[in-house]
Amino acid sequence: QVQLVESGGGGVQAGGSLRISCAASGTIASIIAMGWYRQAPGKQREWVATITTGGVTDYAGSVKGRFTISTNTARNTVYLQMNSLKSEDTAVYYCYARTIGKNYWGQGTQVTVSS
Repeated sequence: QVQLVESGGGGVQAGGSLRISCAASGTIASIIAMGWYRQAPGKQREWVATITTGGVTDYAGSVKGRFTISTNTARNTVYLQMNSLKSEDTAVYYCYARTIGKNYWGQGTQVTVSS
């Protein structure tokens, strides 16, 4: 089992920056990738970014060049640095951890960008 706890959400003005974090605990050795999804009001959850245990990153087109995903040395915390934020980035951001056979999810953290 893997437990995920996000932190760092909040409000920011358009053009600003915010970093959110996700700490993993439990059987973290089973994790092969971590990342973020987001869900805006009235919309489906959408994928934002992924980082593998090998350090390979991938981003949705809507955030590429503005967001950066990274992990700490122990690879038990994943970060999402969000720059040049836009109002359309407003959403609940969910951390996930992928293992063989199962994905785990955090409880979500709200990010609100005001114009």
